[in-house]
Amino acid sequence: MSQSAEPITRSFEPADSSRIIEMAWEDRTPFEAIETLYGLNESGVIRLMRRELKPASFRLWRARVGGRVTKHAALRDPSVSRAYCPTQYKR
Repeated sequence: MSQSAEPITRSFEPADSSRIIEMAWEDRTPFEAIETLYGLNESGVIRLMRRELKPASFRLWRARVGGRVTKHAALRDPSVSRAYCPTQYKR
C-alpha cells in the first residue's frame, strides 16, 4: 500500500488554504507549483478542494482542470516558463 506525501487530514491556516484554492483555480498554475510552495501534491490538492468547496463548486473545478495541460508542468509547452500572463501584473 503506497502512502501519500502528506497526511489526509493536514490542515493549513485559512490564508494558506485560500491561496491554495486560488492557485488550483488558476489555469496557468501547475500542481507542481502548489507542491513546491505548500508540500501538497495533486491528490492532496484534490482532497483539500473537496473538503473546502461546496460540492457543485468542486465538480465545476474538477471538470475545468480535468483536461488542462497547463496544470501539469510535464505536459505544458516548454516555452511557458511562468505561471502568469505577461499582462497580468501591470505597472
